[in-house]
Amino acid sequence: MDRIDSKTAGLLRTVADFDPEKFMGAFNIRSNCMSIGRRSTENIKIETKTDAPGLDINIAPGTKGEEVFIPACVTKAGVDDLVYNDFFVGEGADVTVIAGCGIHTETGEPARHSGVHRFFLEKGARVLYVEKHVGTGNEAAKKVIDPQTECYLHEDAYLEMDTSQLGGVSSSVRHTSARLAARAVLVIRERLLTDGNDRAETYFTVTLDGEDSGVNLMSRSVARGDSYQAYQSEIIGNCRCSGHSECDAILSENGRVDASPKLSANSQDAALIHEAAIGKIAGEQIMKLRTLGLTEEEAEAAIIDGFLK
Repeated sequence: MDRIDSKTAGLLRTVADFDPEKFMGAFNIRSNCMSIGRRSTENIKIETKTDAPGLDINIAPGTKGEEVFIPACVTKAGVDDLVYNDFFVGEGADVTVIAGCGIHTETGEPARHSGVHRFFLEKGARVLYVEKHVGTGNEAAKKVIDPQTECYLHEDAYLEMDTSQLGGVSSSVRHTSARLAARAVLVIRERLLTDGNDRAETYFTVTLDGEDSGVNLMSRSVARGDSYQAYQSEIIGNCRCSGHSECDAILSENGRVDASPKLSANSQDAALIHEAAIGKIAGEQIMKLRTLGLTEEEAEAAIIDGFLK
């Protein structure tokens, strides 16, 4: 692997807990629009796309307990990075994919990363997908991260997505769509923190095509400062299936949140539920922590930290 500078190394540790000196599994490190390190394993092959910037990640059938790291970093102002990554997960595989993006700029110029990921899970495949986003450096610089994810789950497949935005991202627009076959299950846990004039938009669209398929969408967010968040979800049930969408948001200072969950039941056997709750931190929670010696600011920070875990 090429030598990694300190800024890139710091972002990798934050978004992927990645130590290039110790990790021995499959990985691809992307920095400022190019790959700076890659390793495949016997069961996980990472190859460069021939028709677009990005990767084809092929995971062999029956692969168990392996991880693949594909974090991306932007450490220069003015960079506009676009990447397409496709994951082909073989029948019966059970793996973890760790992605994420960090942007660090030291001048006032903007920087952007857009990642388009597609997951193709064969019968009985299981994937845990972990994605973290963070922006650091010059607070005045606009840092934009726009992820787009498409998921195609065959029979009995299971995909769990754990996504978080840790702060410092000026603007993000997340689009996630999925189609599920019989007995397939999709679980998405989203956590967002915005501050200042940050803006974050989330759009989920899940289509349940197979009998006894199911989805559980969970979003927890905190809007601080003058930031704004928008959450939209649509679950489409075309058969006997189950779907649940939940959006919980905390407002602090002048933060604003719009939540628009939508359900479309095209079968009398589709069981679909949505929930949304938006409000400020309860005063009694602050008072309880202050009796333990915390200041009001420390108490609020502790409550927010626990809410986003």
